[in-house]
Amino acid sequence: MVYDDLLDLARARRAKLARRDSLRTTELVNEAWLRLYGGDEPQWENRRHFFGAAANAMRNILVDRARRRSAAKRSGQRQELAEDLPELVTEEPLTDVLALHLALEDLERQHERPARVVILRFFGGLAMEEVATSLGISLATAERDWRFGRAWLQNAMEGGQP
Repeated sequence: MVYDDLLDLARARRAKLARRDSLRTTELVNEAWLRLYGGDEPQWENRRHFFGAAANAMRNILVDRARRRSAAKRSGQRQELAEDLPELVTEEPLTDVLALHLALEDLERQHERPARVVILRFFGGLAMEEVATSLGISLATAERDWRFGRAWLQNAMEGGQP
C-alpha cells in the first residue's frame, strides 16, 4: 500500500545525498523495508510514524554505504561540505553524508526534539504541518526547531561548538 510513497521518498533522499552512489532507488526501498520489518510484526502507530521509521532506515542505509566507501578509499580524506548546508531542503546533494550523520547524532544527544524535526523533515520528506502533528507540537514550535536544528548542524559541520 505504501510502496509508491516509499519509492518517492527514496528518490528524494538519493537525489540529495547519494547522487554518485550506485545504490538504486528500489534497492534502497527494499533494504529499508527489510530493516523496518526485521521479521517481527511492526507496531507503527500511524502512517506518519511508519514514514518516520522509514526515513531513519534510509538514513542509516545511506550512512552505512558512505562509511564503506570512505573506508575503501586509499586516502581516507573527508570531502569538503557543500556551501548550501543551511538550506538542507535544496536540491543540491550533500557531499559528506558521514559528517551530517555525526553532527545529527550530536544534535540528538543534546536537543532531541529539534533533531527529530530535522530527521522527519529532511530524511522523511514530511511537510512542516506533518512534522508538527507527528511530534504533537505546534506548527510554530516545529518551525522554530527546524531553524534551530539547521543552524546547529551548520555550525557543528563547520567545526564550531554548537
